Amino acid sequence: MEKGKKIDVDKIDLEEMAEKATQNPGTIAFPHHSGSAMIKPEDKGKLKGRAVSAMEQQTDRQLKQLYEQMQLLAGQAKELQVRKEMSERIYLAEMNFEPLIGHQYHLYQKKDKTDVLSMVGPNEWGRKKPYEAFLATVELLADHTWEIKEKGSDFE
Repeated sequence: MEKGKKIDVDKIDLEEMAEKATQNPGTIAFPHHSGSAMIKPEDKGKLKGRAVSAMEQQTDRQLKQLYEQMQLLAGQAKELQVRKEMSERIYLAEMNFEPLIGHQYHLYQKKDKTDVLSMVGPNEWGRKKPYEAFLATVELLADHTWEIKEKGSDFE
């Protein structure tokens, strides 16, 4: 329309305008008048890229936590295996007393390669030691397994 020209209201075709207009302007994908907010189509590749990046970051974090937990459990399992093996060795060793829970004892090896559990520590013997080798200082735990407190230089 030219500037200054008046609109003839009688010539407006209302049916044609109704076909071009919407009853719900908030649902259309483009601005419907000059004061409308600008609607820009989103780059779907960019959205997917951000989502994939966030997903990878989150799953990597969770996998790292699981890996750390597995390492901790593997370490605990190894410690338990060592305790079991030491306990079996001590229960096969010669002992002339009843060990008490929570007390420390000392494991030695004789010349004939048999083990003996003693209440006397390696530094308490004086000059002459009655055993070939000091293996370990151990403590009897409540579950009747033995924990190594100190390994001797001859420990295998």
